Amino acid sequence: MNRLAQETSPYLLQHKDNPVDWQPWGPEALARARAENKPILLSIGYSSCHWCHVMAHESFENEAVAAVMNKLFINIKVDREERPDLDQIYQTALQMLTRRAGGWPLTLFLAPDQTPFFGGTYFPREPRLGLPGFTQLLESVAYAWQNRRGEIDEQGESLRASLAEPASAGPYPLPVDRAPITRAVEANKAHFDERHGGYGAAPKFPRPADLEFLLALGDATARDQVLFSLARMAEGGLFDQLGGGFYRYSVDEMWMIPHFEKMLYDNGPLLGLYADAWAITGEPLFQHAAGMTVDWLAREMTSPEGLFFSALDADSEHEEGRFYVWTPDRVRARLSPEAYAVAAPHWGLDRPANFEGTAWHLRVAQPLAKVAARLGMAETAAWERLAEARSALFNARANRVRPGLDDKVLTSWNALMIRGLARAARRCGRADWLALAQRAIDSLRQRVWLDGRLMASYKNGEARLNGYLDDHAFLLAALLEAMQAGYRAEDMKWACELADALLAEFEDAEAGGFFFTRHDHEPLIQRPKPGHDNATPSGNGLAALCLNRLGLLVGEDRYIEASGRCLRLFQPALAEQPMAYSTLLTALAEQIQPARVVVLRGEGVELADWLATANRICPADTLLLAIPSNTPALPTPLAKPVRNGVTAYVCAGANCLPEIVQLTDLAAILSG
Repeated sequence: MNRLAQETSPYLLQHKDNPVDWQPWGPEALARARAENKPILLSIGYSSCHWCHVMAHESFENEAVAAVMNKLFINIKVDREERPDLDQIYQTALQMLTRRAGGWPLTLFLAPDQTPFFGGTYFPREPRLGLPGFTQLLESVAYAWQNRRGEIDEQGESLRASLAEPASAGPYPLPVDRAPITRAVEANKAHFDERHGGYGAAPKFPRPADLEFLLALGDATARDQVLFSLARMAEGGLFDQLGGGFYRYSVDEMWMIPHFEKMLYDNGPLLGLYADAWAITGEPLFQHAAGMTVDWLAREMTSPEGLFFSALDADSEHEEGRFYVWTPDRVRARLSPEAYAVAAPHWGLDRPANFEGTAWHLRVAQPLAKVAARLGMAETAAWERLAEARSALFNARANRVRPGLDDKVLTSWNALMIRGLARAARRCGRADWLALAQRAIDSLRQRVWLDGRLMASYKNGEARLNGYLDDHAFLLAALLEAMQAGYRAEDMKWACELADALLAEFEDAEAGGFFFTRHDHEPLIQRPKPGHDNATPSGNGLAALCLNRLGLLVGEDRYIEASGRCLRLFQPALAEQPMAYSTLLTALAEQIQPARVVVLRGEGVELADWLATANRICPADTLLLAIPSNTPALPTPLAKPVRNGVTAYVCAGANCLPEIVQLTDLAAILSG
């Protein structure tokens, strides 16, 4: 019997009508596997995953395939976005079993004790692409389970032993030099694509954690490479030229054709980066990309409660990209001749089809200034024609069958978006963007912070699943960013509660670092303590960075010491492969040289003016808080005296400058 109908995950609900006897991960399914001595077929995916849809249509919706699955296995379906703990463990296990990287859909066969013994990713129903047919594979695995149990058990013991090995044998002394940081910067620079931007070959991912690290801590060359990459991404097909927002990755090296799913976890960090890039350069392209991304977020990804949905599917009508692509004739039919004359060369409609040989995905093929010059018109007039074209095509596209929306709310991904929104609000001086971020903070506090316990997922009025390390660390980072855009006492209180939860519920106080799951989480075959960045930043990295920062702001040594223990644990990894640990390296930089803290005290419009000016130029390693004079219950480091007008207090570690009463003096310090 299929038991997914009572779940809230959109991905699991996509499979509720399969003839497969799917069960969610939980005690009932695991107990049944033990009682019947049957292997588990574990399928992990997510709602906007193209190849997950393909495998579902080919195999899981097929009565004959389902009959074999139901006969031979206990079938468990998992949403990797709701259960990143399981996904981390079993992706790692697959790499150990196959010596190849995993992905989604993840297809693993487990013994009843949850230990995997065989697996892969996508398997076709019929043999092709060098892969066995899925039914054939099912029967082969079941045969091995019945006839080669000794080998399977022996392999399982070895695998579990490998999974149980600690990430490091620490603690190690904390280095006092920047050697790992310098090595990471140089390694990234060596992989830079000078022609198209980005790093490495296709498929090309945005890698926002690396870009943020390089923009803050890289040399002038590294920063120029980041800015060039951000420009090429915003001009390319990775960015939705009509509706805003970034797709997940580019299948080519030119950022031309994306994998069309839009993920919240990409767009939050990218939003903050584009705002930083605009603050550094004043380049309108960066501000335009940030603004269109916020417009997309508010229009398509915001719930009635002010929370943010997870993702938009790559597919519509069972075809990837169908919602987004065009033909020149369809564009011409919807535009005036004058608008088409600008839009066609600018977006590449006068060039050969770039999507599957028959369609056009819009990207900036010619700069607008060049198009305007060729047409003999002012660039401002060309902008007006392009805006007309964008509006007309966007409205026409809205009548198409839309990609599926994954409308669950994930705490960690919401936190990444809040952090990006707050940073963009700071850099661009947008009070409306800050209001959007603060509304989400308040809604999360009301809905997923239950009796001092953070939950990971929210849907249909129900918060569920224990919060993970990423939920706590990302939310702490979001609160710190939001307080720099607009200080609120309730945000500081919650930040301290989250920091206390990290220490009490996740830290390995003896060896250092933070486990991905709480101390009271269900027992699994591994309890990882991940340090490297993926598509999202490292939970350990942001925990170390933000605990250190919060400790400086509130004068709490426990937070700073926990940050140091975390960094000591990962010292061998930072030395051996620094390029994989950008977020931890950012935290290391601030252990070596503590962040500068700037506190503004004052009132009203004048305080707001100081904050707006300072936020535009504030370096990444400076914490800036503007605190109105009547704010109660301030931590001692923030309880600076209130004078007439606005006063700025600037401290780096134990060294504090004299009071600053001229905005120009503060601007000179921040810019220096």
